[in-house]
Amino acid sequence: MIYLVAILIPPLALLIEGKIFQAIFNAIFWILGIIFVILGGFILWGITILHAIIVVHGARSDARTQKIVDAINKNEN
Repeated sequence: MIYLVAILIPPLALLIEGKIFQAIFNAIFWILGIIFVILGGFILWGITILHAIIVVHGARSDARTQKIVDAINKNEN
């Protein structure tokens, strides 16, 4: 579901994942892509989508890794 949000509204997906500064950065380029749609704004729009998907995937991956580390540490004690 979060990947669908990342495709439709990339800055919102980054905000949901808690990446505030990246969401602001992404929103600037997303809005510029919408404004300059005639002059190749689709390229900017595509870059913001790709950026959002990569960040969301990385955040999810970090959360899974942290969960595994916590489970290992819990079993050691």
